[in-house]
Amino acid sequence: MTIQEAIKARHSVRVYKDQPLTEETINALEGKISEINHASGLHMQLILNEPKAFQGTLAKYGRFRGVNNYIVVAGRKTAELDEIVGYYGEHLVLFAQTLGLNTCWVGLSYKKIANTFVLEEGEKIACYIAIGYGETQGIGHKIKTVEQVSNASNDTPSWFKKGVESALLAPTAINQQKFSFEYIGIKNGRHQVLAKKGFSIFGYTHMDLGIAKYHFEVGAGKENFEWQ
Repeated sequence: MTIQEAIKARHSVRVYKDQPLTEETINALEGKISEINHASGLHMQLILNEPKAFQGTLAKYGRFRGVNNYIVVAGRKTAELDEIVGYYGEHLVLFAQTLGLNTCWVGLSYKKIANTFVLEEGEKIACYIAIGYGETQGIGHKIKTVEQVSNASNDTPSWFKKGVESALLAPTAINQQKFSFEYIGIKNGRHQVLAKKGFSIFGYTHMDLGIAKYHFEVGAGKENFEWQ
């Protein structure tokens, strides 16, 4: 499965089978996490065979069941942390999909279990990502149109519309899709694209924007443009 295929196949999954990850899969995930942490400065950690974080009232409210494996996504406390988390966390989420795993971004419906993760000085936890073999492959949700979230038209490059279509398949908090993409034009010989977040009373718009930007890059081809 390619990353583009993973974008189309992946849906949020909240209920998981009691099936342990294989050693090969664990090694692949650990390797990818190390690679992403090095590139991003994040401190993602894979937690295995630990069910307590997704038990109790919060997990029931979030409709989670059977979550025994998850990723703690942490990083240094900066204004850019949430967008970085979204952008690089989605790299890992889509990689997991190519391994035959299912995932779900989790902002609130978990408990922090002592001695399961490490935080360096100046770091904080931004979110968790549930991971494992889902009881189902999840379901799609209604999404906005290209016109609602961009200025795509007959005058914009074809790759721009493909990028927006890919971004519309990105997971966002409560499916709010509070982001937009604007084709600016050419500057210094390079096409320019502006990505913007909208307002939401539910929050997580910075993280959602990071996720959507990675989806856009996959669909549009990162080599075709620069971010404004």
